[in-house]
Amino acid sequence: MHGIEGLIVRVETDSYPGTPSLVLIGLPDRSLNESKDRVRSAIVNSGFMLPAGHLLVNLAPAEVRKEGPSFDLPIALALLAYDGQVPAKPLAEFIMLGELALDGTLRAVSGTLPMLIAAKRAGITRAIVPLPNRAEAALIPGIETYAVPELAEAVAVVLGNGAKFRVVPGAAAPAHEDGGDDFADVRGQIVAKRALEIAAAGGHNVILIGPPGCGKTMLARRMPSILPPMTPDESLDVTSIYSIAGLLGSEPHIVHRRPFRAPHHTSSRIALVGGGSTPRPGEVTLASRGVLYLDEIAEFPRSTLEVLRQPLEDGTVTIARAAGTCTFPARFSLVASMNPCPCGNRGERNADCRCDDAAVERYRGRISGPLLDRIDLHVNVVRVPYGELAAAQQSEPSAAIRARVVAARKRQWARNRTVNAHLRGGDLRAHAALDAPSSALLEGVMQRERLSARSFDRIVRVARTIADLAGAERLAREHVAEALLYRRS
Repeated sequence: MHGIEGLIVRVETDSYPGTPSLVLIGLPDRSLNESKDRVRSAIVNSGFMLPAGHLLVNLAPAEVRKEGPSFDLPIALALLAYDGQVPAKPLAEFIMLGELALDGTLRAVSGTLPMLIAAKRAGITRAIVPLPNRAEAALIPGIETYAVPELAEAVAVVLGNGAKFRVVPGAAAPAHEDGGDDFADVRGQIVAKRALEIAAAGGHNVILIGPPGCGKTMLARRMPSILPPMTPDESLDVTSIYSIAGLLGSEPHIVHRRPFRAPHHTSSRIALVGGGSTPRPGEVTLASRGVLYLDEIAEFPRSTLEVLRQPLEDGTVTIARAAGTCTFPARFSLVASMNPCPCGNRGERNADCRCDDAAVERYRGRISGPLLDRIDLHVNVVRVPYGELAAAQQSEPSAAIRARVVAARKRQWARNRTVNAHLRGGDLRAHAALDAPSSALLEGVMQRERLSARSFDRIVRVARTIADLAGAERLAREHVAEALLYRRS
């Protein structure tokens, strides 16, 4: 794996007289160097002979660092082919991956799905994978895949005797779809639900500000239920990311539900955006095509939050290391929540706030202005009165809200070929032109509130989404007025 993309590696073997040994070259990492001992034991314990002499294994291309145990199987088969125990010509037709146990058993490896996708794109039509990865391999049609339990069976496949190990495409277990969280369970909170509907329709980011126990987390967890269903390409992208992270479980399946990730406020910067000596995806990538929820965002270290600027602006994360540069997808909707003050009671009726103005400013100052500027909707959430909590009538269900969101997205796609939150420059001016009343209203507010140019663009994008939800072709003053409400929390 290179980032989230599969990279084809060629395993070459040779030997020359000398003290029996096995040497790996081609920039293997420490965990890969340990495969030498696993391969030796697996070959002998599977009933084969280890080639004699000083054995040399090269992993090409040599300038790319290799890591992980997935090279065990191709190294073992390449050594057997060099010694003539396996025919080399049919072996060259396969791509293979798998970790070997000392007795020759094959163990599952992460990233099988994106690696097979890379093989298919490279024109390779045959593959050998570990039996535990069978369900994941079945997700890729158009490639002849064999899932084997042991090294000996992998040899049988190369010899043409492995028909019973052939994977049938589409045989993977279907995704389990449960009812999930629904907005029908939310009492009151009309303004907050409206803001989340706008955010879902236009791909906007939103922050919920309110006292403890008012329902901020409950609202955020229901955000995926009103997002449009994922397209097949989106599902495959998300499934590939989860395959790399090892999050598909024991019965891999195509991921159909929008991701919802909620990292703890003690998470590090690397955990949030990815990284490490060999870059791995972080929470922003795992939330791609879905929702990233930062509960109590003011409790996150400021330095951690600042790394979100690039993902929020560009939809990608670029991580540079000595081993190379990787770009991960990070196109998610951010939903954040926080209290209005350290004690949480500021602005609440019949509640005593124990925080002075200086404490409130310090608390809110934990989130930088540039980061807040990148959040489109700022929403005040209040406590729900007893009468609404005790009411027997359910609120509007997620299905009804999702229908409006899907209709608004279709209008955006037909007009923009993207969601409103991603409109830039001339496209924004062309598709969200302001009439005279709207322009006058926005000009007055910007001068009075001293809003930035970024705020201007985001207000116009939100207004365009509000107009799409209303089925309006052009922006009107009421659309801009509602959008302005969400910049004055």
